[in-house]
Amino acid sequence: MIVRPRPGLLKLFFVMRGSIVPRIMPQIIGFGIYAAVVVGVIKALGLDFGNYGLAPFGLLGVTLSLYLGFRNNAAYDRWWEARKLWGQLVYDMRNLSRAALALVPADSGQARPLLMEALAFCHLLRGQLRNVDATAEARTFIGAEADTLSSVVNKPDAMVRRMGRRIGALKTSGAIEVMDFRILDERLASLAALEAGCERIAGTPLPFAYTLLLQRSAYIFCLLLPFGLAFSAGWATPLFTALIAYSFFGLDALSEELEDPFGTQANDLALDALCRVCEISVFEALGEAAPKMTAPKRYYYS
Repeated sequence: MIVRPRPGLLKLFFVMRGSIVPRIMPQIIGFGIYAAVVVGVIKALGLDFGNYGLAPFGLLGVTLSLYLGFRNNAAYDRWWEARKLWGQLVYDMRNLSRAALALVPADSGQARPLLMEALAFCHLLRGQLRNVDATAEARTFIGAEADTLSSVVNKPDAMVRRMGRRIGALKTSGAIEVMDFRILDERLASLAALEAGCERIAGTPLPFAYTLLLQRSAYIFCLLLPFGLAFSAGWATPLFTALIAYSFFGLDALSEELEDPFGTQANDLALDALCRVCEISVFEALGEAAPKMTAPKRYYYS
């Protein structure tokens, strides 16, 4: 995720870190060159399409704008819901830390291991959503026990079950009361619900038909646009075509990034930084030295 101050007017057109321009540069340059070729051919051959060349593009442009608006709104809703779920994770981790330290007897020695398993859950969930191996990060908190999860398909869920067995053993031994167990179990149920919400977003992309329809319409529009502008705009047609391509394909590419909010692209969520927030919350609750907040690398939080 890119976090940076708003650039001034002079820097506005030169900012590339976090911009969508590098991804769509081939379309911008390609359609600009294509438009120049069309204008050159029309002028060389003396072709004349009349004065009605721009009328169809106004109608098609409105339709394409509706497609873009719908897809962009749907993609942003997914991104924002994912951010709320990870904000809920931070909230649940702080609640779990407070409840564990208040309800689990200190002489049982089980509060800290429970919270370390919760931190391992955070990193395993991040790894599952990004399709990366987070065993090394989990090993930091639960040691070699993280290696026992190598054969498990859903590692975060396995960690929640492990935490459930731990508080179940505390209830069975009489270390905590039934009401204490219920409070702690509700915290684990919230973690499980949060994981299911993230899996719903990650496992249900926007219907492919929307993407296909939008991209086909954008390409057809930009391919035909130079024929409509050539007579009224002349050699300025490549510039206008490149600007239209920037707008249409830029919004499409941005929506594609927001559609998968758990990735590692510039506009995706900073899951590493959010995991570090959870670590800080837990270690400070335990009264131990907390790690420093993750620093951005050239305005980028991973």
